[in-house]
Amino acid sequence: MSVKTKIAVVGRTTSTVGRAVWTALFPDGVVKRRAVAPAALLAYHHVGYPILLWFLDRAQAVTAEDAVIRVGPRRPAPRVPHEETAPGDWTKAPLPRVALVIPAHNEADVIRTKVANALALDYPRDLLRIVVAADGCTDDTVDAARTAGADLVLDLPRGGKMAAQHATIAQLDEPIVAFSDANSYWAASALRELVAALAHPRVGYACGHVTFEKEGQEGSADNQEGLYWRYEMAIRERESRLASVTAGNGAIYAIKRAAYAAYAFDPVQGHDLAMPFQLVRAGWLAVDVRDATAVEKMVPTIDGEFRRKRRMMSHAWPIVLRAGLLDLRGQPHRYMLMLVSHRWLRYGAPLIHGWLAYSSVRAARQSRIARLLLLGQALLLAAAAKPDAAPAGPIRALARVARYYVATNAAIALGLKDHLVEGTEAAWTPPEGTR
Repeated sequence: MSVKTKIAVVGRTTSTVGRAVWTALFPDGVVKRRAVAPAALLAYHHVGYPILLWFLDRAQAVTAEDAVIRVGPRRPAPRVPHEETAPGDWTKAPLPRVALVIPAHNEADVIRTKVANALALDYPRDLLRIVVAADGCTDDTVDAARTAGADLVLDLPRGGKMAAQHATIAQLDEPIVAFSDANSYWAASALRELVAALAHPRVGYACGHVTFEKEGQEGSADNQEGLYWRYEMAIRERESRLASVTAGNGAIYAIKRAAYAAYAFDPVQGHDLAMPFQLVRAGWLAVDVRDATAVEKMVPTIDGEFRRKRRMMSHAWPIVLRAGLLDLRGQPHRYMLMLVSHRWLRYGAPLIHGWLAYSSVRAARQSRIARLLLLGQALLLAAAAKPDAAPAGPIRALARVARYYVATNAAIALGLKDHLVEGTEAAWTPPEGTR
């Protein structure tokens, strides 16, 4: 029996069992089912979707029908049919010229260290141009970047991070452009890993992994951003192997200039969310490169993280609403599933939580399941409100995760409000405590 046949049989069996369980739990009508539907969506988004990716990844791993692109020494990336791959050709291509662009607004405190980090990368110096895009700086970022050894420092008018990056690309001629934040420090091999991924003719975007450090930061145990990113990057690795990533991050990524033409520039829309799905629609692959790593200082407190995420969500919602994230036309079928499961449900989560609360209250008198769901929501909010009141140990750790989860969903909702009511400004200010 072929792998595809096995997958079909498992799918039919799962569907049959699921219907039987659903009918057994809710034999008496629609009201009870309505209370569970939003809970099922949230459970699928947070748990079911990662499990589905794991199953698909394992099924694909035993298939020998496709050639496997190797991104880094230890992991497979997206599969490409044999006729579209020339094994041995692209892997032996000479190293290309690369421009590493570092957008910076008033980053005098860290720009010297960042440029020194770029100079220490394991990449031929004559093939690497280090560019600092100073976005309306009012401190001595420009002079500091020049004295630190940057090859090109552009003193640009204030326009925001995206505008600074876009203006810089227009002045470059390197075939590959890498991007990094001023407070993100790359491993020495990181650039080579990204370039190796981009050597394949179909790969247009390659994103590395960022680790958030919090040692020595007062109150940093309150922020669960590191845990979230470990969860997120595990998902992104499998998305990359199965199709393409649905989002990246701004700390460490690179793109081919030829692929950049598929990106619809907007000064308020970040590359990390807008680029991957736009490039995939244009026929490129957007891959995750696990062995390209960077470190960045975490926002010290959950309150600071909430403000950062609220600002980020204000920039994300224009991508969702008008940049094509909700338009699945032209996307590969498997990638459509990923966009809906990972991105649509993420940004729709606050609305689904509201639906869950409303439905649970409506069905509570008739359904024990609804009452349990209502109790679970109350416990989640109580834990999020006072996590340090929980007993020390695993329970307090879970309470802090609950607070982070509630804060993240609140930031998504308030970011939408900010975008619709006040508009989204292109300019940004670095979060306090991250430099």
